[in-house]
Amino acid sequence: MAVLPALPMRRRAAAAFSAGALLVPVLAACSSSEGGSSASSPSASGSGVVQAANLTVLAAASLTDVFKQAGAAYEKAHPGTKVNFSFAGSQELASQVKQGAPADALVTADTKTMDGLKGETADPAVIAKNRLVIATAPGNPHKIGSLKDLADSKIKVVLAAPEVPAGRYSKEVLDKQGIKVTPVSQEPNVRAALSKVELGEADAALVYKTDAIAAKGKVDAVEIPDDQNAIASYPAATLKATQNPAAADSFVTWLSSPEAQQILQQAGFQKP
Repeated sequence: MAVLPALPMRRRAAAAFSAGALLVPVLAACSSSEGGSSASSPSASGSGVVQAANLTVLAAASLTDVFKQAGAAYEKAHPGTKVNFSFAGSQELASQVKQGAPADALVTADTKTMDGLKGETADPAVIAKNRLVIATAPGNPHKIGSLKDLADSKIKVVLAAPEVPAGRYSKEVLDKQGIKVTPVSQEPNVRAALSKVELGEADAALVYKTDAIAAKGKVDAVEIPDDQNAIASYPAATLKATQNPAAADSFVTWLSSPEAQQILQQAGFQKP
């Protein structure tokens, strides 16, 4: 071990004072770090402790209303975290993911679309289910009572486009019943199809039950029997390209929590 040469008495005293002065702020910093500061501590979540983050979630158009409520509830429970949603048809969201759009999580209205993104997402989990209804103008002026009534050429029917989950489900139920429908338009997402009925530009549309509930007073809903219907599953997953993996995982996990499930089911969604 190397030995430093002895210092004269006055120089040794000065050196000792200098070292002590330097040691005080170091100890203070250590004490502050060990005690922790609530202003700089990471926020807690149901999946562990994660840093607050600004999240972008790509979500199916049929989740527009309920996710705004769910997002507000999540932010309240996770101070410092902001959840931003981008709503569109599931096929459009998938295209955005493939093109590298900056986002943290994805929720689609079908498992087929999510399965097509296996290389882009973590393992998905179904968070809710839905079913189709026939949306009509208030009071159902054309007295539409079942799917077969949509085959009437006098009824202006709007459907979601075939590449959209709601459009694919609609084709499935109509084909199953052998019903031929010629829509006046095919829309890029289910909310656009619903809007056509709300605006009086169509007499009927096949939409999700939750869409009709959200538009209560603007449209009526005709139920479709279970044996003629299709069930839509909504998977959620963290995107592998996220810059906030822990925070994104936390939000996706929270969607299956009792709090989130209560919000979804109050909006008309079924249990996963």
